[in-house]
Amino acid sequence: MDGTKRVNIKHGASVAIVLKQDQDTGYLTDGIVRDILTKSPNHPHGIKVRLMSGEVGRVKEIH
Repeated sequence: MDGTKRVNIKHGASVAIVLKQDQDTGYLTDGIVRDILTKSPNHPHGIKVRLMSGEVGRVKEIH
């Protein structure tokens, strides 16, 4: 699924995000969505979310 569209991301979904400090390497962090932070319906770099762990990043993959 496409991580650039807000409609594809639900609370509690399993996703892989790229953290701000990992943007240059592209390292992905897996987790469960707690909050959806991007208000617009889509974003070219991925919808920004907060995971249950508290980490914040942009969604690259939806599992």
